[in-house]
Amino acid sequence: MSRAGLRFSSAALALAVFMIDVLTPLEGAVAVLYVIAILLAARTNRRTDIIVAATGCIVLTITAYLLSHYLEAIGSPALRALVSLAAIGITTLLVLQNHAATTRLAAQARLLNLSHDMIFVRDRGGVITFWNKTAEQTYGWSADEALGQLADKLLRTSYPDRREAIEAGLLDTGRWEGRVEQRTKAGAVLTVDARWALQHDHLGAPVGVLETHTDVTDRVAAHNALVQSEQRYRRMFDASRIGVVEEDWSGLRTALDSLQTEGVDLRDHLARNPDFVAHARRLARIADVNPAMQKMAGASSSATFIENVDKLLDENGRSFLEALVAFAEGQRFHEGETQLVRLDGRKVPVLFTITFPPRSDRDQNVLIFVVDITERRQAQDALLAAQAELAHAARVATLGELSASIAHEVNQPLAAIVTSGEAGLRWLRRDVPDLEEVATTIGHVVAQGRRASEIVTRIRTFLKKASPQQDMLQIGEVIEEATALVARELAKDDVVLVVESRHDLPPVRGDRIQLQQVLVNLLVNAGQAMAGRAGSRTITLRADIADGESIAVTVQDNGPGIHPDDLPRLFDPFFTTKEGGMGMGLAICRTTVEAHGGRLSVASPPGSGATFHLTLPYSQVHYSP
Repeated sequence: MSRAGLRFSSAALALAVFMIDVLTPLEGAVAVLYVIAILLAARTNRRTDIIVAATGCIVLTITAYLLSHYLEAIGSPALRALVSLAAIGITTLLVLQNHAATTRLAAQARLLNLSHDMIFVRDRGGVITFWNKTAEQTYGWSADEALGQLADKLLRTSYPDRREAIEAGLLDTGRWEGRVEQRTKAGAVLTVDARWALQHDHLGAPVGVLETHTDVTDRVAAHNALVQSEQRYRRMFDASRIGVVEEDWSGLRTALDSLQTEGVDLRDHLARNPDFVAHARRLARIADVNPAMQKMAGASSSATFIENVDKLLDENGRSFLEALVAFAEGQRFHEGETQLVRLDGRKVPVLFTITFPPRSDRDQNVLIFVVDITERRQAQDALLAAQAELAHAARVATLGELSASIAHEVNQPLAAIVTSGEAGLRWLRRDVPDLEEVATTIGHVVAQGRRASEIVTRIRTFLKKASPQQDMLQIGEVIEEATALVARELAKDDVVLVVESRHDLPPVRGDRIQLQQVLVNLLVNAGQAMAGRAGSRTITLRADIADGESIAVTVQDNGPGIHPDDLPRLFDPFFTTKEGGMGMGLAICRTTVEAHGGRLSVASPPGSGATFHLTLPYSQVHYSP
């Protein structure tokens, strides 16, 4: 019934009682029935309605007494009126007290509904008597559906211990806390932290239990995921065959930040202050070392490794200095190569990678991954030794094939010596010897003898695995010497040699004899290619700057050219187009040019002879255009 209906019913009942009290001859305490009207008004839960109803009933009681007895009879009627008034007053007082208590309970219930926790009250039998709003939202049952239900049956609660033992503990201490699993109306499983408080009546007897539940499903799932992640990390950490060291660099971060605030150049400061680097190394506190790293260092345990870490590190500390700089500059990774000194004193070459946390990360732990490269280093050393021996063996084995070519190269200065010697003898045998011409020819003999000696020296250097001689050379002088060597042979075959070379060409770095032999070989090949050809036979040698970094030398003939099928294989060892040729000359020429940092190529357009292009880098230090 609505509040207006309750008010009307209370007023109508009070008026009916008044009419009965006034108009009927009943002698009983009819006015006591006004109590019912007050109780009806109390159901509106408004204090004002209760007070108004009580006041009206008192007024009606007194009015009925005055109308019926006119103050003539003070005995029994007055006593009945007083009893009625007392009943009305006592009822009113009790109703007001109940209203106040109900108001307080309602306020407390509203507070419970504001809680983010699920809260419900059950009696000693487990029947739910209160169900807050959060419980409705989380579990899915409304208060009307939950009230009167058995809590354990409704929520299908799973306890960490026997239910009887938990209830016994609750009775002993008045409280219980634990983690339980419950199910919602939709069937979802929730993990909740439960807190129970035992309620007592005014005599101290237990009458109910207040249960407060906090949903920790997501928190437990996150915790389980974290635990699983840590377990996976630990398994990888322990099972990895790569050495792993975990270190706390928070102290290092503070020390490096203090230096940077002073505005010093960090790398220079660290290089000039080895004591700071040693102090910084001590600030890098080792948190953990995996078994692979312990084995690599020859340590029996993580504690042994940490105790002897200063003995295990490399002596110069250069790698640690570079790591400090990378850490200070905010890099995420740093890689390097160093040596680890085992506890037994043996040095182990290792590669390491350090992963740094972001500067904003509160966790300043770094991970250092270390790989033992002893076997790889040994394999590299063995490979280099084998390569050196193989190269030496290949050079010696090729010596037989090169002998004819070497004899040809040495034969040129020897032939020039013989020619010059014969000319000198003729000048001496004259009736009047021309001593000036004799001196000139003897000078030619000496020069060609020295050249033959230099060729022999280069061959010995080749066989002794010595590095080629590197000198600053004027390419014009090299060309002049090379053309002088082949002049006699070209003249014998009626070949005209035209040299077009700039006089201000920059110097190149290389071996004079080797470059001379390259040009001699190209010129002799060009002359031989035109042998037997009718008409003019011309070789054009040009030298100029090709680009900003190299000199271009071209040797062009007007012979028959090179067959297109032979061009791809022309520089291959042992490939030749000449009868009786060994096929080593052009291969050696290209290898020599490439050893000087240059390139050697050939072009042979149809009807235009063959053109060899040779490029050599020149020295920027000694030349400025």
